[in-house]
Amino acid sequence: MLWNLLKAHLAPYKYELYMVIGLQLVATIAALFLPSLNADIIDHGIVRGDTGYILQTGLVMLGVSLIQITAMAVAVYYGARAAMGMGRDLRAAIFARVGDFSSEEMASFGAPSLITRTTNDVQQVQMLAATGLTLLVMAPIMMIGGIVMALREDVGLSWLVVVAVPVLAGAIGFIASRLIPSFRKMQRRIDTVNRVLREQASGIRVLRAFVREPFETHRFDEANLELTDVSLTVGRWMAAMFPIILLVLNASSVAVLWFGGLRIEAGVMQIGSLTAFLTYLLQILMSVMMGSLMLVMVPRAAVSADRIGEVLDTVSALAPPAVPVSAPPAVRGHLSLDAVTFAYPGADDPVLSEVTAAAGPGETLAIVGSTGAGKSTLVNLIPRLFDVTSGSVKVDGVDVRELDPEVLWSKIGLVPQRPYLFSGTVASNLRDGKADASEEEMWEALDIAQARDFVAAMPGGLDSPISQGGTNVSGGQRQRLQIARALIRRPEIYVFDDSFSALDLATDARLRRALKPVTRESTVVIVAQRISTIANADRILVLEDGRTMGLGTHEELLETCPTYVEIVESQIAVEAAS
Repeated sequence: MLWNLLKAHLAPYKYELYMVIGLQLVATIAALFLPSLNADIIDHGIVRGDTGYILQTGLVMLGVSLIQITAMAVAVYYGARAAMGMGRDLRAAIFARVGDFSSEEMASFGAPSLITRTTNDVQQVQMLAATGLTLLVMAPIMMIGGIVMALREDVGLSWLVVVAVPVLAGAIGFIASRLIPSFRKMQRRIDTVNRVLREQASGIRVLRAFVREPFETHRFDEANLELTDVSLTVGRWMAAMFPIILLVLNASSVAVLWFGGLRIEAGVMQIGSLTAFLTYLLQILMSVMMGSLMLVMVPRAAVSADRIGEVLDTVSALAPPAVPVSAPPAVRGHLSLDAVTFAYPGADDPVLSEVTAAAGPGETLAIVGSTGAGKSTLVNLIPRLFDVTSGSVKVDGVDVRELDPEVLWSKIGLVPQRPYLFSGTVASNLRDGKADASEEEMWEALDIAQARDFVAAMPGGLDSPISQGGTNVSGGQRQRLQIARALIRRPEIYVFDDSFSALDLATDARLRRALKPVTRESTVVIVAQRISTIANADRILVLEDGRTMGLGTHEELLETCPTYVEIVESQIAVEAAS
């Protein structure tokens, strides 16, 4: 997965890759020639006292060094550019894929895990790419070239290379094998910390209301300590790596000086050759070390790549139709639920069973029932947030599974049960409903939604800030802003999923009166708990345990539907008691 991911997302950066390879080749070759030139200065310049040779060769060394530094700096620049671009593209790809997910996929991954995969996991792959591109050519060429150049200086000390390289590679390889399972645990525990922190931040009011801070503090401490434990394990292995590397490097240097000194004493080796051989051995070991460090980074990046791949390879259960069908232009705002049955994956019993209803322009279809009756699930099938298990949901005479998703969503104005606003301003939230909405249109929508007064009273009016989730406004204000957001786009079908629950009776009544002229030519679907909200609906669908218990007007259901009568009488009893 890691290789495929890098291959696919680095492909657009071929120019940068070619530049990195070419420049690293130049820089590495230059680095390999420097020790040899230094040996020449010692053996042919200093020993013989030839100042001219020393200056001439020194200038060559200076030029080669400048070439090496320049080539390496530019190579690092292009490598970082390619790696950062790949990271940007990966984040965009994950975001686009998640945007196509249904509620089923979202529940499977979980928001905290998706956030970790988009940030931390992408960063791990990005760091590997940046480091790998920097060392891609340097490490192997320096190792092979260093061996050749070292043998060129003195074959008699070559056995030191044969001993030192496998020892260093084996030690680092062993440590890398210990790190792989720890990296997998680390990524999972980062997910856990993110999940707990997200839950606590989102539910802080509930925690304080029920005095659950000590319990949640303990829960976070447990998740934090688990992450700390595995991080310490990784840290210990990483800490052991560098002393081992230094031990091998220093031991090799001592061995070269010891045995090289003996060869110089025997007259079979010169001092310059000894210094060059020592430098080449260090270059060889450094290239092995750099390659081994890459191997240490690869396991964590591979784990992250697998997690990213899981997201990118997940196909949404709500796949768009291969050949989208266009709705007839003459048909506008017609909604039909035909024997709709829906069951969540793995569930023993369906949430909805054989539900049938219909509504057209100018009509209101109300849905009532007890908690858990399947009301919200039913309305979520209309904009195709889920797909029916059997039966069909049709908009303008076409099954929603055959309509282009963008076309379907443009026809529907959904106000979900849980009011949610995005961080920004009042205006930016309203423009989620219509991107090019004018101020006049926004004030008109706010007026209909009974939100004009409190928005006008806010310090910035339409430019007043809204925090994430709309936590800086009340529940009723969030609902009214949501309704305004749906109204501003003037859709063919309005879907209000228990969207008036936080409103007082007077505001509810004013809002319903204001909605009538606006929705006169549209279809309205309302899920509500209050009978007063839906009593004037053209049709009322009564659900109980996902089954249709009644369908008709308020008066008809009072005569034919015991479940509806029970709901009405319970509300009358509550009102009388209050």
